Amino acid sequence: MSVAAFITAQRAEHGVPYAVACRALGVSQAWFYKWRHGDVSLRRARRAALDAAVAYLFRRRDGRDGSPPITAALRDLGWKVSKNTVADSMRAQGLVARPKKKRRGLTRADKLARKAPDLLKRDFAPPPAVNQRWVSDLTEIPTGHGVLYLASVLDLNSRRAVGYALGAHHDSELAAAAVQVAIAVRGGDVAGVVFHTDQGGEFSGGELTRVCARAGITQSMGRTGSALDNAVAESFHSTLEFELLSRNRFATHAEARRAVVTWLEGVQHRPVPFDQRNAQSGRVRARPAPSRRQELRPAASPALPREHPEEPRREEEEERGGGGCAARDLS
Repeated sequence: MSVAAFITAQRAEHGVPYAVACRALGVSQAWFYKWRHGDVSLRRARRAALDAAVAYLFRRRDGRDGSPPITAALRDLGWKVSKNTVADSMRAQGLVARPKKKRRGLTRADKLARKAPDLLKRDFAPPPAVNQRWVSDLTEIPTGHGVLYLASVLDLNSRRAVGYALGAHHDSELAAAAVQVAIAVRGGDVAGVVFHTDQGGEFSGGELTRVCARAGITQSMGRTGSALDNAVAESFHSTLEFELLSRNRFATHAEARRAVVTWLEGVQHRPVPFDQRNAQSGRVRARPAPSRRQELRPAASPALPREHPEEPRREEEEERGGGGCAARDLS
Protein backbone atom coordinates (compact mmCIF):
# COMPACT_ATOMS: atom_id res chain seq x y z
CA MET A 1 0.00 0.00 0.00
CA SER A 2 1.31 3.45 -0.92
CA VAL A 3 1.63 6.27 1.62
CA ALA A 4 -1.22 8.22 0.00
CA ALA A 5 -3.48 5.17 0.05
CA PHE A 6 -2.61 4.61 3.73
CA ILE A 7 -3.59 8.21 4.58
CA THR A 8 -6.91 7.74 2.77
CA ALA A 9 -7.55 4.49 4.63
CA GLN A 10 -6.86 6.16 8.01
CA ARG A 11 -9.48 8.80 7.22
CA ALA A 12 -12.08 6.26 6.08
CA GLU A 13 -11.55 3.74 8.89
CA HIS A 14 -10.55 5.87 11.88
CA GLY A 15 -11.58 9.39 10.98
CA VAL A 16 -8.01 10.74 11.10
CA PRO A 17 -7.92 14.10 9.27
CA TYR A 18 -5.74 14.27 6.20
CA ALA A 19 -3.69 17.14 7.62
CA VAL A 20 -2.91 15.21 10.83
CA ALA A 21 -1.91 12.08 8.93
CA CYS A 22 0.30 14.07 6.55
CA ARG A 23 2.10 15.81 9.44
CA ALA A 24 2.55 12.50 11.27
CA LEU A 25 4.06 10.83 8.21
CA GLY A 26 6.12 13.86 7.19
CA VAL A 27 4.59 14.31 3.73
CA SER A 28 3.22 17.40 2.03
CA GLN A 29 -0.51 18.00 1.99
CA ALA A 30 -0.17 19.43 -1.52
CA TRP A 31 1.44 16.20 -2.68
CA PHE A 32 -1.36 14.16 -1.13
CA TYR A 33 -4.14 16.21 -2.72
CA LYS A 34 -2.37 16.04 -6.06
CA TRP A 35 -2.41 12.26 -5.77
CA ARG A 36 -6.03 12.20 -4.72
CA HIS A 37 -7.44 14.55 -7.34
CA GLY A 38 -4.90 13.97 -10.09
CA ASP A 39 -2.22 16.35 -11.32
CA VAL A 40 -4.12 19.00 -13.28
CA SER A 41 -1.27 21.52 -13.33
CA LEU A 42 -0.35 23.37 -16.50
CA ARG A 43 3.11 21.86 -16.30
CA ARG A 44 1.76 18.31 -16.42
CA ALA A 45 -0.62 19.21 -19.25
CA ARG A 46 2.26 20.74 -21.23
CA ARG A 47 4.40 17.67 -20.69
CA ALA A 48 1.60 15.40 -21.89
CA ALA A 49 1.22 17.52 -25.03
CA LEU A 50 4.98 17.46 -25.56
CA ASP A 51 5.08 13.68 -25.23
CA ALA A 52 2.36 13.38 -27.86
CA ALA A 53 4.19 15.73 -30.22
CA VAL A 54 7.48 13.88 -29.77
CA ALA A 55 5.82 10.51 -30.46
CA TYR A 56 4.14 11.91 -33.59
CA LEU A 57 7.37 13.35 -35.02
CA PHE A 58 9.20 10.12 -34.22
CA ARG A 59 6.60 8.00 -36.07
CA ARG A 60 6.40 10.43 -38.99
CA ARG A 61 10.07 9.76 -39.78
CA ASP A 62 9.71 6.01 -39.18
CA GLY A 63 11.86 6.16 -36.06
CA ARG A 64 14.87 7.61 -37.89
CA ASP A 65 15.31 10.79 -35.83
CA GLY A 66 16.82 11.18 -32.39
CA SER A 67 16.41 14.03 -29.92
CA PRO A 68 18.42 16.74 -31.81
CA PRO A 69 16.37 16.75 -35.04
CA ILE A 70 13.10 16.26 -33.15
CA THR A 71 14.01 19.23 -30.95
CA ALA A 72 14.67 21.31 -34.06
CA ALA A 73 11.31 20.28 -35.54
CA LEU A 74 9.49 21.17 -32.31
CA ARG A 75 11.13 24.60 -32.24
CA ASP A 76 10.06 25.16 -35.83
CA LEU A 77 6.51 24.44 -34.64
CA GLY A 78 6.81 27.05 -31.88
CA TRP A 79 7.80 24.94 -28.89
CA LYS A 80 10.34 26.29 -26.41
CA VAL A 81 12.06 23.09 -25.39
CA SER A 82 15.58 21.80 -24.82
CA LYS A 83 17.22 18.74 -26.33
CA ASN A 84 17.52 17.13 -22.88
CA THR A 85 13.77 17.48 -22.26
CA VAL A 86 13.01 15.83 -25.60
CA ALA A 87 15.52 13.07 -24.79
CA ASP A 88 13.77 12.48 -21.44
CA SER A 89 10.41 12.29 -23.20
CA MET A 90 11.74 9.77 -25.71
CA ARG A 91 13.34 7.71 -22.95
CA ALA A 92 10.09 7.64 -20.93
CA GLN A 93 8.15 6.47 -24.01
CA GLY A 94 10.75 3.92 -25.03
CA LEU A 95 11.50 5.67 -28.35
CA VAL A 96 14.99 4.74 -29.54
CA ALA A 97 16.06 6.03 -32.95
CA ARG A 98 19.48 4.50 -33.41
CA PRO A 99 20.90 1.87 -31.08
CA LYS A 100 24.62 2.06 -30.45
CA LYS A 101 26.64 -0.06 -32.83
CA LYS A 102 30.27 -0.98 -32.80
CA ARG A 103 32.06 0.91 -35.54
CA ARG A 104 34.16 -1.00 -38.04
CA GLY A 105 36.31 1.18 -40.26
CA LEU A 106 37.30 0.39 -43.84
CA THR A 107 40.34 2.65 -43.93
CA ARG A 108 43.51 0.79 -44.86
CA ALA A 109 46.40 3.20 -45.18
CA ASP A 110 49.09 2.66 -47.81
CA LYS A 111 52.30 3.08 -45.83
CA LEU A 112 54.37 3.65 -48.97
CA ALA A 113 52.15 6.29 -50.59
CA ARG A 114 52.60 10.02 -50.05
CA LYS A 115 50.01 11.51 -47.70
CA ALA A 116 48.46 14.88 -48.47
CA PRO A 117 48.30 17.45 -45.62
CA ASP A 118 45.04 18.14 -43.77
CA LEU A 119 43.83 21.44 -45.28
CA LEU A 120 40.42 21.50 -43.56
CA LYS A 121 41.44 20.87 -39.92
CA ARG A 122 37.86 19.77 -39.15
CA ASP A 123 36.47 23.04 -40.50
CA PHE A 124 33.37 21.79 -42.34
CA ALA A 125 31.49 25.10 -42.41
CA PRO A 126 29.84 25.70 -45.81
CA PRO A 127 32.18 27.73 -48.07
CA PRO A 128 30.71 30.80 -49.83
CA ALA A 129 30.40 29.06 -53.22
CA VAL A 130 30.28 25.61 -54.82
CA ASN A 131 33.38 23.82 -56.11
CA GLN A 132 35.63 24.98 -53.29
CA ARG A 133 35.63 22.07 -50.85
CA TRP A 134 34.64 18.47 -51.53
CA VAL A 135 34.71 15.54 -49.12
CA SER A 136 34.61 11.86 -49.99
CA ASP A 137 34.53 8.42 -48.43
CA LEU A 138 33.78 4.79 -49.27
CA THR A 139 31.34 2.46 -47.54
CA GLU A 140 30.26 -1.13 -48.03
CA ILE A 141 26.80 -2.48 -48.87
CA PRO A 142 26.29 -6.16 -47.95
CA THR A 143 24.35 -8.34 -50.40
CA GLY A 144 23.67 -12.02 -50.92
CA HIS A 145 26.25 -12.07 -53.72
CA GLY A 146 29.02 -10.41 -51.75
CA VAL A 147 29.87 -6.88 -50.70
CA LEU A 148 29.18 -3.90 -52.97
CA TYR A 149 31.07 -0.65 -52.38
CA LEU A 150 29.87 2.94 -52.71
CA ALA A 151 32.15 5.96 -53.18
CA SER A 152 30.50 9.36 -52.63
CA VAL A 153 31.69 12.93 -53.24
CA LEU A 154 29.91 15.77 -51.40
CA ASP A 155 30.21 19.52 -51.88
CA LEU A 156 30.42 21.26 -48.49
CA ASN A 157 28.63 24.32 -49.87
CA SER A 158 25.32 22.52 -50.36
CA ARG A 159 26.00 19.20 -48.58
CA ARG A 160 24.98 17.64 -51.88
CA ALA A 161 26.37 14.39 -53.28
CA VAL A 162 27.68 15.67 -56.60
CA GLY A 163 29.12 12.32 -57.65
CA TYR A 164 29.08 8.68 -56.67
CA ALA A 165 30.11 5.30 -58.05
CA LEU A 166 29.26 1.70 -57.18
CA GLY A 167 31.59 -1.24 -57.68
CA ALA A 168 32.60 -4.66 -56.42
CA HIS A 169 36.15 -3.58 -55.49
CA HIS A 170 37.33 -1.24 -52.75
CA ASP A 171 40.10 0.45 -54.71
CA SER A 172 41.43 3.65 -56.23
CA GLU A 173 39.53 3.12 -59.48
CA LEU A 174 36.20 3.29 -57.64
CA ALA A 175 37.16 6.50 -55.82
CA ALA A 176 38.43 7.99 -59.10
CA ALA A 177 35.16 7.12 -60.86
CA ALA A 178 33.15 9.04 -58.25
CA VAL A 179 35.43 12.07 -58.67
CA GLN A 180 35.13 11.91 -62.46
CA VAL A 181 31.34 11.89 -62.16
CA ALA A 182 31.50 14.93 -59.85
CA ILE A 183 33.79 16.74 -62.31
CA ALA A 184 31.38 16.04 -65.17
CA VAL A 185 28.32 17.13 -63.16
CA ARG A 186 30.04 20.40 -62.26
CA GLY A 187 30.86 21.23 -65.88
CA GLY A 188 34.45 20.00 -66.10
CA ASP A 189 36.17 23.12 -64.74
CA VAL A 190 36.82 22.43 -61.05
CA ALA A 191 40.41 23.63 -60.75
CA GLY A 192 41.20 24.77 -57.21
CA VAL A 193 38.81 22.40 -55.43
CA VAL A 194 40.13 21.01 -52.12
CA PHE A 195 39.29 17.30 -52.08
CA HIS A 196 39.31 16.00 -48.49
CA THR A 197 39.36 12.30 -47.57
CA ASP A 198 40.88 9.92 -45.05
CA GLN A 199 44.27 8.29 -45.60
CA GLY A 200 42.93 5.10 -47.14
CA GLY A 201 45.03 3.52 -49.85
CA GLU A 202 42.28 4.14 -52.41
CA PHE A 203 42.75 7.91 -51.95
CA SER A 204 46.53 8.14 -51.66
CA GLY A 205 47.64 6.79 -55.01
CA GLY A 206 46.74 5.10 -58.24
CA GLU A 207 44.10 6.39 -60.62
CA LEU A 208 42.60 8.88 -58.16
CA THR A 209 45.84 10.84 -57.81
CA ARG A 210 46.12 11.13 -61.59
CA VAL A 211 42.49 12.26 -61.96
CA CYS A 212 42.94 14.96 -59.32
CA ALA A 213 46.19 16.17 -60.89
CA ARG A 214 44.64 16.47 -64.36
CA ALA A 215 41.62 18.40 -63.01
CA GLY A 216 43.67 20.77 -60.82
CA ILE A 217 42.16 19.36 -57.62
CA THR A 218 44.18 19.68 -54.41
CA GLN A 219 44.01 16.64 -52.16
CA SER A 220 43.62 16.89 -48.38
CA MET A 221 43.66 14.04 -45.87
CA GLY A 222 42.74 13.60 -42.24
CA ARG A 223 44.39 11.20 -39.85
CA THR A 224 44.08 7.44 -40.10
CA GLY A 225 41.35 6.03 -37.88
CA SER A 226 39.87 9.44 -36.97
CA ALA A 227 36.28 9.62 -38.19
CA LEU A 228 35.95 13.22 -36.96
CA ASP A 229 38.57 14.36 -39.47
CA ASN A 230 36.12 13.43 -42.23
CA ALA A 231 32.90 13.88 -40.27
CA VAL A 232 30.58 15.10 -43.06
CA ALA A 233 31.26 12.16 -45.38
CA GLU A 234 31.10 9.73 -42.45
CA SER A 235 27.77 11.23 -41.37
CA PHE A 236 26.34 10.93 -44.88
CA HIS A 237 27.18 7.23 -45.10
CA SER A 238 25.96 6.69 -41.55
CA THR A 239 22.58 8.11 -42.60
CA LEU A 240 22.56 5.78 -45.61
CA GLU A 241 23.26 2.80 -43.37
CA PHE A 242 20.55 3.76 -40.88
CA GLU A 243 17.80 4.75 -43.31
CA LEU A 244 18.37 2.12 -46.00
CA LEU A 245 20.78 -0.67 -45.13
CA SER A 246 19.51 -1.38 -41.62
CA ARG A 247 15.96 -1.81 -42.95
CA ASN A 248 16.64 -3.84 -46.09
CA ARG A 249 18.43 -7.00 -47.19
CA PHE A 250 19.61 -7.26 -50.80
CA ALA A 251 19.90 -10.57 -52.59
CA THR A 252 21.95 -9.34 -55.55
CA HIS A 253 24.23 -6.47 -56.54
CA ALA A 254 21.64 -5.23 -59.04
CA GLU A 255 18.97 -5.00 -56.35
CA ALA A 256 21.33 -3.12 -54.05
CA ARG A 257 22.32 -0.69 -56.84
CA ARG A 258 18.71 0.19 -57.57
CA ALA A 259 17.91 0.80 -53.91
CA VAL A 260 21.05 2.87 -53.25
CA VAL A 261 20.60 5.04 -56.36
CA THR A 262 16.94 5.62 -55.48
CA TRP A 263 17.91 6.65 -51.95
CA LEU A 264 20.68 8.96 -53.19
CA GLU A 265 18.39 10.68 -55.68
CA GLY A 266 15.75 11.05 -52.98
CA VAL A 267 18.28 12.72 -50.69
CA GLN A 268 19.22 15.13 -53.48
CA HIS A 269 15.66 16.47 -53.72
CA ARG A 270 14.67 16.08 -50.08
CA PRO A 271 13.13 19.36 -48.80
CA VAL A 272 14.83 18.92 -45.43
CA PRO A 273 18.60 18.25 -45.45
CA PHE A 274 19.49 14.59 -45.03
CA ASP A 275 20.66 14.98 -41.43
CA GLN A 276 18.50 18.04 -40.60
CA ARG A 277 21.39 20.29 -39.66
CA ASN A 278 20.57 23.59 -38.07
CA ALA A 279 22.09 25.95 -35.59
CA GLN A 280 19.45 25.28 -32.93
CA SER A 281 20.49 21.63 -32.60
CA GLY A 282 24.17 22.55 -32.50
CA ARG A 283 24.91 21.53 -36.07
CA VAL A 284 25.71 23.41 -39.24
CA ARG A 285 22.66 24.32 -41.31
CA ALA A 286 22.88 22.82 -44.78
CA ARG A 287 22.12 25.18 -47.64
CA PRO A 288 19.42 24.24 -50.17
CA ALA A 289 20.70 22.17 -53.06
CA PRO A 290 21.40 24.53 -56.00
CA SER A 291 19.97 23.94 -59.44
CA ARG A 292 22.21 22.81 -62.29
CA ARG A 293 22.42 26.39 -63.64
CA GLN A 294 23.33 27.77 -60.21
CA GLU A 295 26.06 25.15 -59.82
CA LEU A 296 27.72 26.10 -63.10
CA ARG A 297 27.40 29.87 -62.57
CA PRO A 298 30.62 31.59 -61.37
CA ALA A 299 30.76 32.38 -57.67
CA ALA A 300 30.60 36.16 -58.25
CA SER A 301 27.27 35.94 -60.11
CA PRO A 302 24.32 35.78 -57.70
CA ALA A 303 21.32 33.62 -58.50
CA LEU A 304 18.47 35.62 -60.00
CA PRO A 305 15.05 35.32 -58.29
CA ARG A 306 12.30 33.51 -60.17
CA GLU A 307 9.68 36.02 -61.34
CA HIS A 308 6.85 33.51 -61.64
CA PRO A 309 7.29 30.76 -59.04
CA GLU A 310 3.95 29.23 -59.96
CA GLU A 311 5.15 28.30 -63.45
CA PRO A 312 6.71 24.85 -64.03
CA ARG A 313 10.31 24.76 -62.91
CA ARG A 314 12.03 23.70 -66.09
CA GLU A 315 15.47 23.74 -64.54
CA GLU A 316 14.47 21.35 -61.77
CA GLU A 317 12.65 19.05 -64.17
CA GLU A 318 15.70 18.93 -66.41
CA GLU A 319 17.87 18.17 -63.40
CA ARG A 320 15.63 15.34 -62.29
CA GLY A 321 15.54 13.97 -65.79
CA GLY A 322 19.30 14.19 -66.23
CA GLY A 323 20.12 13.10 -62.71
CA GLY A 324 21.91 15.54 -60.44
CA CYS A 325 24.33 12.72 -59.72
CA ALA A 326 25.34 10.07 -62.18
CA ALA A 327 26.21 6.57 -61.03
CA ARG A 328 29.05 4.64 -62.56
CA ASP A 329 29.02 0.88 -62.23
CA LEU A 330 32.49 -0.64 -62.03
CA SER A 331 31.55 -4.16 -61.09
